Amino acid sequence: MQIEQIYTGCLAQGAYYLTSNGEGIIIDPLREINPYLEKLKKDNVKLKYVLETHFHADFVSGHKDLAAATGATIVFGPTGMSLGFDAHIATDGEILEFGNAKIKVIHTPGHTMESSCYLLIDEKGNETALFSGDTLFIGDVGRPDLAQKVIEDLTQDKLARHLYNSLRTKIMPLSDEIIVYPAHGAGSACGKNMSKETFDTLGNQKKVNYALQEMSEDEFVRQVLDGLTPPPAYFPQNVMMNIQGYENIENVIHQGMRALSPAEFEVAANETDALILDTRNAQTFAKAFVPNSINIGIDGSFAPWVGTMIPDVKQQILLVTDEGREEEVVTRLARVGYDFAIGYLKGGIDAWKHAGKEIDTIQSISANELSDIMSKNQNINILDVRKNSEHQSEHIMDSLNAPLDYINESMLKVQKDKTYYVHCAGGYRSMVFISTLKARGFENLIDVKGGFKEIKESGKFNVSAYVCPSTLL
Repeated sequence: MQIEQIYTGCLAQGAYYLTSNGEGIIIDPLREINPYLEKLKKDNVKLKYVLETHFHADFVSGHKDLAAATGATIVFGPTGMSLGFDAHIATDGEILEFGNAKIKVIHTPGHTMESSCYLLIDEKGNETALFSGDTLFIGDVGRPDLAQKVIEDLTQDKLARHLYNSLRTKIMPLSDEIIVYPAHGAGSACGKNMSKETFDTLGNQKKVNYALQEMSEDEFVRQVLDGLTPPPAYFPQNVMMNIQGYENIENVIHQGMRALSPAEFEVAANETDALILDTRNAQTFAKAFVPNSINIGIDGSFAPWVGTMIPDVKQQILLVTDEGREEEVVTRLARVGYDFAIGYLKGGIDAWKHAGKEIDTIQSISANELSDIMSKNQNINILDVRKNSEHQSEHIMDSLNAPLDYINESMLKVQKDKTYYVHCAGGYRSMVFISTLKARGFENLIDVKGGFKEIKESGKFNVSAYVCPSTLL
């Protein structure tokens, strides 16, 4: 018996690979299936089932291509949705056998209506592990407001009440010794309070997870809905791709891997509606980039910010990347449904400069330089693009909060004829913010590299925290 958690940090996502006596199961696979196929071949295992805990919103799953490549059966829990591919719709309590082990399907509506957990019964007949999808996380539960974006008559209140009952009637009665393996960890937008730990015993979760404590249904609904922020715009589009099917990822990668000379790249930029996405490091980007490019670094929280900043997954995209990372970028875009990369700049920004093409830059200064500027002028405009909760926790005195998460609303706070010094937590989001506004005609934005981390460590700034009025009583 083998259980392997395959964790992808940039999505904070866990897929699972289970084997018993030459037969295997993969749970919640990513879209690029070759690593799974290589693993099956190496282990001489025949894949019997591809199990999906629900219709994922934050990534495009590999169930369709993986089943086509292996002959495995796709399994979803009970659902009324019409699928665009062959799949087995399991019933609550159904037993699926593989090798000498079994999986019990446990229907747990709440995060979504089809959400299901999979209980592993090992070769000795013991209930040993629960693959809980987005029903139960370590430290949290799945947010109950996503399915309402796809099914109109659902509300987050209804889903939260389903989740309350699923947890208390289906999950909490299980043995404390069972290991919980969730679909996500800290950093995912599918919950609000997830732990950095990627598994735990159910018994410990009953002790420490706020959602599993004794409370009324109304109190559970209040707690689970409190503090939810709007999900990225691409979520409902990913859900529909997972329900209806999608283009083979190899075709998507082939299209995105068109190497374009500077001249060809310029023609494509001018003659299409393509967005120019530059995935290099923020400070490298600032020194020279193709005009009107948006910077979202591949080495940060790439997929969530692409989903936030580019609301339509069908947007055509032209890429500027570090040399040798083109396929990685195209693949990671496809993971979250952005299938319309139409090519990349061959030779990168160096080729663009050598061809004599126009470049743009963004001024970036250190925290110490900002301090020097403030010592000469106390009335400068400091723009904090972190989340509102981060800003309220600690911020430079008199700074203006304009969260990147709400870029269209935040840009209304910025006046084109004024100069702003822009920072985030560490320098990643500020460059996303500035490059986006610069592409829209805002020229007077200066980046503070290193962000609030460097600002605090310099010890040269008056840092304030928001004080809730109730604490003053």
